[in-house]
Order: sequence, then C-alpha cells, then structure tokens
Amino acid sequence: MSNQLQVGTRVTAQYKTGEYVGEVAEVSPSGKIAVKILAVIKHPTQGDLHNPMDPHVPFFHQRRALAYQEIALIPPHTVKPFHATVQDYRESLEQALQSQMNSLRQTADWAERSLRELQLLKQEYNL
Repeated sequence: MSNQLQVGTRVTAQYKTGEYVGEVAEVSPSGKIAVKILAVIKHPTQGDLHNPMDPHVPFFHQRRALAYQEIALIPPHTVKPFHATVQDYRESLEQALQSQMNSLRQTADWAERSLRELQLLKQEYNL
C-alpha cells in the first residue's frame, strides 16, 4: 500500500486507538508513513487497553486526539486513500468526542438496565 501513496495524498489512518484523516507528509525508508493530521474520525479510547471496561486499574490512561497538523508515524497497513471532503479539524474533533461520549452513555444505560433485570431474576429465583 505504501508504494501507492505519495506525499500530499489524502488518507485515513489509524493511530493507536484513534482514527484520522490526514495527508501523507513522507514515506519513510522504515516503511512507516508520516501523516499530517487534518481531521479526527474516531477519538482515542480511554482507560487501560489491557483491561478494557475496568475503571479500577492502577493507571487509567487519558488519551488525547492527535492535534491539527501534528505529524505521526503510522504503520502502512492502517493507511488508506481518502477521497471525500475533509471536515474542519475542530468540528471533526467535537463530533468524534461526542460520538464516543454517546457510546459510553449508551453502554452505561445498558449496564444499569441489565443490573435491574438481573435483580428481578434474582428475586424470581428466590436467591
């Protein structure tokens, strides 16, 4: 894939747990692709990736999105050409952040509802 990408090519790129729209700044001899960040598609995941969904880990990681025009070295297998309009960085960051927050709220709502249903089952089981 990296041999098809040239400097200036618009791409999507996954970096750690985030996903971005960017522009190829350089294809390094090591094979990694230097991507200049233009927009955020998916905000990075918070917490300990080795213990997902566990808020009681010794170090709960806070992960920031890559900044506008920050250059990151990205593994080539996560870089793909991007042919749509690039959204404004701040707008894309706000949307990605809001999307992740909404997803977490939905997970919390599901967990609360599941706990209520399990409580009812516990009573029904006479436990």
